[in-house]
Amino acid sequence: MALTLPAAPLLTRPRLRLAALSLLMAVSAPWAVAQTPATTAPSTAQVHEMAKAQTQPLLGTLKDLVSIESGSRDLEGLEKIATLIASRLQHMGMAVQTIPTQAPASHPQLKGAKLGSVVYATQKGKGQKKVLLIAHMDTVYLKGMAAKQPFRIDGNKAYGLAISDDKAGVALILHTVQMLKDMGYEDYAELAVAINGDEEVGSAGSSDLLVKLGGEYDAVMSFEGGGFDKDMVRLATSSIAIVEMKVTGKASHAGANPDAGRNAIYEMSHQMLKSRQFGDKSKGLHINWTVARGGDVRNVIPASAQAIADVRSLTNKDLDIIEAALQESIKEKLIPDTQVEIDFYRSRPAFVANDASRVMAQHAKTVYQEIGQTIQIAERATGGGTDAAFAGLKPKGGVLESFGLRGYGAHANTEEYIFIDSIAPRLYLSTRMVMDIGSGKVRW
Repeated sequence: MALTLPAAPLLTRPRLRLAALSLLMAVSAPWAVAQTPATTAPSTAQVHEMAKAQTQPLLGTLKDLVSIESGSRDLEGLEKIATLIASRLQHMGMAVQTIPTQAPASHPQLKGAKLGSVVYATQKGKGQKKVLLIAHMDTVYLKGMAAKQPFRIDGNKAYGLAISDDKAGVALILHTVQMLKDMGYEDYAELAVAINGDEEVGSAGSSDLLVKLGGEYDAVMSFEGGGFDKDMVRLATSSIAIVEMKVTGKASHAGANPDAGRNAIYEMSHQMLKSRQFGDKSKGLHINWTVARGGDVRNVIPASAQAIADVRSLTNKDLDIIEAALQESIKEKLIPDTQVEIDFYRSRPAFVANDASRVMAQHAKTVYQEIGQTIQIAERATGGGTDAAFAGLKPKGGVLESFGLRGYGAHANTEEYIFIDSIAPRLYLSTRMVMDIGSGKVRW
């Protein structure tokens, strides 16, 4: 059952000037709600100063998020971090729902498993456009790994488990909402946040909701990492498929009568080696076998074996090429009388930008230039798949990826970090984009 939290009541005080409000932000708790709306939109310089003042509070938020282990199958940890995120959003006046998710029974690995919830929050405004901010709170890491990579700061880098992918994205969303609240900005039709807990397993439970929301909001901003040495936003991400290969052989005594058996591991290895070069690098189309299992006992010829592969493509259609090649390849076997089956599961579509997305990207470039910064627009996917693809499958308007912080080491056990000096510019960018899109200034 979904849990719905009502919007927190708003308090009132005498009007404060924006300069005083910025000072309050710098010294108050990162979740403190400003009490007085501004009568006019703040200037570029004022928004930039407010973003700078949020650097230390945002690092505090990152420490809180990183300190909670939230692997994609760690339901206890995911519930804990979802509660924290929901509480922060509710405290800022948003109406919050916690929506449970479950993988489809047809999923080759998850097979109907319960997954992390989606924290979905909304705030009605007085402007023209509806804007949705998305990120994910789940990680690829197993429980217990946080002890090897606790939150720490070293110079311009903040380290921590999943800090780049994607707890920095979550933190940026929380502080974007905070900044808009602190300046009393409501010139949007609706501001919404969706943080899911199953992205690292293909958004198997949340994908339908993300597609639905993409069709309801005028703009979707996705907060995956914003680059490494250079700032960027993305207009493309890869399509992903999961291949499950099952091989059936025949068991026999490995010492006394091995020839009577049909070694399923040998056949599986043969098929994996044949297919490892399938694809076309010029199309970003490739397959990598990443999991293999076979046999149960040392002295028995294995009667069964299974392998799983990760497939990536720049387009959804090109996945058909790999599937067809695999089905054709398994017709030729190394071990007679074995059976080989291939199950090809399309996990995540490619994100293909539309004209509205391109307008958003160009506006992001212009906004970044306001503070003397340069941002690149990535037109080609680099192998990663994100939730922007689901939001962009049937979009009402524009979808744009990579509003997160610059960082490095996603999915790395000991060396994942973000660049601290990217916090203020990125927070400025996300806040200004919401303001300009929500007010109708950005048109497509």
